[in-house]
Amino acid sequence: MRTQARHDHGPGFTLVELLVVVAVIALLIGLMLPALASARSAGRSAACLSNLRQLGVAWTMYAGDHDGLAAPYRVPGEARRTYWWGAEDDLLNGVDHASGAISRYLDSALHDGSVFECPTQAWGTYEPQGVYPQPTSTYGYNAYGLAPPTVGATACRDQNWTRLHQVRRPEKLFVFADAMLVLGSLRNAALLEPPRSFQAWGGWQTNSSPTTCFRHTGAAAGVSADASAALHHARPGWIRNDEARIGSVGAHNDPHYIPEWRAWRR
Repeated sequence: MRTQARHDHGPGFTLVELLVVVAVIALLIGLMLPALASARSAGRSAACLSNLRQLGVAWTMYAGDHDGLAAPYRVPGEARRTYWWGAEDDLLNGVDHASGAISRYLDSALHDGSVFECPTQAWGTYEPQGVYPQPTSTYGYNAYGLAPPTVGATACRDQNWTRLHQVRRPEKLFVFADAMLVLGSLRNAALLEPPRSFQAWGGWQTNSSPTTCFRHTGAAAGVSADASAALHHARPGWIRNDEARIGSVGAHNDPHYIPEWRAWRR
């Protein structure tokens, strides 16, 4: 007579219990996602501030080697287009990353994810403003407040070029800040446009195209002339383009953009 094998199975999950476990896991994931997103955003902001501090130190080092003179936006007297971030080299048919006014003071090449690029505004999220389809910088240089003759605008040519000892409130004056430009599409902007621009025929006017970008959850990162970097959270009236979150830190040029705006001459 054959003895039938006896299998003693332990208690298992019922379908209802399995569904409850799945629902609990889904709920926990849903609770964790906002925290993870917030942590990722905070990490990007911290990386951006680190980039800006490095740019601020490089800018200070440039001035130290040039009798206190602030770095130019575009280097005057050169046949090719050489800017603070690099040069548009027609012979190379591209961007020469090492030729920028402050490039020699930075231990970073100009590329996607470099010190010149805010991680919140990564390459591929905008159209390049330059001649060549390569990254230049998503940080704008405050040349209007520091080196106006190098900006290129006619009304800026005869204005004073700042030296470091002339900056009255270095902790307030922007050197670099998050910047973008809407020109048909979203583009990077390596020039920080002030909230009010100077016209040779009409004096100071409201700037229709400021470039400070509040991309860090409603805040813009900037580094001041004392090399301190901070986030500036938008207040009512600061943002001019809601979709791209572009505007200015404050409605006036003083103190962040052009403290000496009253001394400009026509």
